[in-house]
Amino acid sequence: MEWGILAIVIIFIVVAYIVVQGTRASMAWRRAAAGGDLDVIRQLLEESISGWRSMKRPKEVAPDVWRGVQSVELIDVAPDSARVSSQVESEYRFLDGRWVEVANPLDEGMAVTVRLTDMLLYDVPNLSLASARIDVYTTFRHSEGGSQRACILTTTARREVARQVDWDGCTPAEIVDALGGRYRLGERGDALPIDLEDEAGTPEPHSVGMQSQP
Repeated sequence: MEWGILAIVIIFIVVAYIVVQGTRASMAWRRAAAGGDLDVIRQLLEESISGWRSMKRPKEVAPDVWRGVQSVELIDVAPDSARVSSQVESEYRFLDGRWVEVANPLDEGMAVTVRLTDMLLYDVPNLSLASARIDVYTTFRHSEGGSQRACILTTTARREVARQVDWDGCTPAEIVDALGGRYRLGERGDALPIDLEDEAGTPEPHSVGMQSQP
């Protein structure tokens, strides 16, 4: 009887020690990230992104959207923000004997942006970013052959703005516009490449959802 009680006490002490050490480590990571330690912020983001690439798709997320999420790459970090890129393509379904585009790259990109915004701002352990910039790329094929990848949507999502968004009641397009997403549309409503060279993270008011001639 005494040995059994002793074994339980020892197990309790070991478990308590592990919990305390884990809590201390978590607090240390959190303090370092809050203090703007770029190495810590980068490591926390890279670990989360690596986990997203291997985790099972949530049932509420469409397969094409999840593929866009899992294509995410960390581009840069700052003391209170991060920049990532993602890749999307059109979604096709075989209907009435032919393949039909049911979601264009911009539709997919907006859905991916919404999901990544939620994950980057709220799902990275021990890290609370003030903002996250998401650049979405797709493939453009040339009529003479060949292709190139270009950005069609960039969004700098700020936490204070995200708090005011109706995530359940709004469409991805409405959420992206509320967050200040920048994109260009051609005459037929298709997405056009956008220039990121001078992108400072805050689009001019007239550039959000801007119509453009091809």
